[in-house]
Formats: sequence, C-alpha cells, structure tokens
Amino acid sequence: MDVSPRLDLSKIYHNPVFHSHSAVESHHELNRAITEHQLRWGRGEVSTALYRRELNRISMMILSYGAEVEVQPDAFKDFVLVQMPLRGVAEIESDDVPLRLERGEVAVVAPRRSIRLLWQPGCEQLILKIPTELLRQVSCQTCSLSRCPPVATDCRPWIDPVFKIQPGIAAQWQALLQQLLSLLPPNDASQLHPAWLNQFEQTAALFLQAHQPSVLERDTRGGEDLAEVAVSSAMANTRLAKLEDYIRRRLFAPLSLADLAKAAGVSPRTLNVLCHRYRGVAPMILLRNLRLEAARDKLLANPGVSVTEVALEYGFGHLGRFSAYYRERFGELPRQTLLVRH
Repeated sequence: MDVSPRLDLSKIYHNPVFHSHSAVESHHELNRAITEHQLRWGRGEVSTALYRRELNRISMMILSYGAEVEVQPDAFKDFVLVQMPLRGVAEIESDDVPLRLERGEVAVVAPRRSIRLLWQPGCEQLILKIPTELLRQVSCQTCSLSRCPPVATDCRPWIDPVFKIQPGIAAQWQALLQQLLSLLPPNDASQLHPAWLNQFEQTAALFLQAHQPSVLERDTRGGEDLAEVAVSSAMANTRLAKLEDYIRRRLFAPLSLADLAKAAGVSPRTLNVLCHRYRGVAPMILLRNLRLEAARDKLLANPGVSVTEVALEYGFGHLGRFSAYYRERFGELPRQTLLVRH
C-alpha cells in the first residue's frame, strides 16, 4: 500500500519550524515541539527538518532526521500520534507490541507504559498529534457497540497501544486526511469557525477510535450471534454492495437506519459494525455520502442547474447544511463546482 503520493502536503511544507545538522539542537527543538524524549543517533548524516501546521486542535507535522535514530519518549498522557512514512521505514514498539511501518502505511500510537521508535536512515513521516480530550468527546458514539463505561471519569477513549489502519479502510482514511489537509488555511489566518473545525476533527478522531482492532473485536462479541457479525470480508462487502445499490435506487426517498439494515439483510447493530469496519463511516453517513456523490454528478453534468433544486432533489431540505456537507466531502462549495467545471 502506498497512499502518500496522492496527498497534497504543500501547506505543511510551506511552514518550516526548523532545519538543523546538529544532533544537540535537533533534540532540543523536538523536545519543545512534540514531547520530551530520549534520542540515540545511528548511522547516516544528521539533517533534521520539521514542518508543522495547526488545524484547530489537531497538529499536522512532517518530520525527518536524515540519519537513523531511536526515539524513546515518555508514555503519552494527553495525546495520540498517527504516523505515516512518506519515505523510508519506521519500527514501533508500544507497550511491548512491535510493528513495522512501510512507506504509505498508517499507524496509530497510544502507549500507556513505554514506547520505542526506530527511524531508518532517510525516513520522513507525516505525523498527526491528536489530543486525548478530542477522542474522549467522541467516545460515547462507540459505547453502544463497545460496552464503554457509563461514568465519564472512567471512560478510556483508547484501548490498543499501537495498530495499523487496515487496507480495507485505508482509502477512506486517505480521503478524510486529504480533507483535513484542505482545511488548513493558506496562512495562519483561518476564516473557518473553530466550532465547525472542531466537528470535523471529531469525525477524524471517531474514525480512528472506531477502527481499533480491540474495539472491532469487542463489538463482535456483543449480544448478537457471533456468526452474524463476524462474517467474512467477501460476505460483508456483498451485503454492503447490496445496500449501496438499494440506496442509489432510492436517492430521493426518506430512509431510516431500520430501512438500511433490512436492505442489507442484517440487524441495525450489525450494519453499524460492518459499515464502520468496511466503509469507515456510520450507515447514515454512508447514505449521505452517496446522495452527495449523486448531487455532484448532477452538477457536473448540467451547467445550468440550480444548486437549490439539486439539494432538494437528493433529499437535502436545508441548503446551508447541504453546502456544508458538500464542502466537507469535496473540498469546495456546490456553486464552485458549477463555476469551475463549466
């Protein structure tokens, strides 16, 4: 898997934090920028470069050391890291769980006790730093699946110390990541309201939280028949393809979660698990995305069409929400699609 060349990282690269050939200076600057850590240099020439942009609460960084380096930070207390090599290979050992990360693969790292990171010479990584509080805000949305503790103070929004995003949902994460990148303003002055950015960041946090292997495994051990939830990948995709065909034939009709579950031939709870596992979103968001894609096709094919008419035609009764959903999904407003394409 190699997704990194498809990402537009220019907005991050345009904001360098520092560049240094000094091992001492590199260690000092990275302690300040990311977290306190021990650093041991290996083979290769030191050529550390850090680029960084802030969205709202999520930090997006590109980091390279040039040389081989072993990093040993303290266990993370108030954040989770998402790492993806753009060049080279990295190895991670988090709470004694080892993982090797090739170019374009994505790992989510949340150690409770210990962590050791090994960057091979020439490795460069895209890193997202996500506050634990942001994850806690969305944890309730998986409690019904994962039997989360009902008391907020006991809530543990993260379970696995490290895991890879699986190939079956990598494309969905890549699309979500590109949307995060597109929301970065061209300079430090963002015109987007922080409350709206916070909602989008919560979507990214929920995606990562819901796709932890332990969460998915625990969801399949719920009150339903294990055989119903733990279906094969081929069977799950068959059911979801049947559901998507059902939706596309009823893009204009009001549909409930019960309607979608009946069309897929599973219970609503099982459909929720399958949609998160194989499509990366909840069933009702899958429905909304298919309607948005159909609306975009209509805008592209009909230069004189009214945006309001298209919104109503595909089940969006509120034009403002339609425009917000459209921009979130495609990175532009519906009227911009008409202006640019025609």
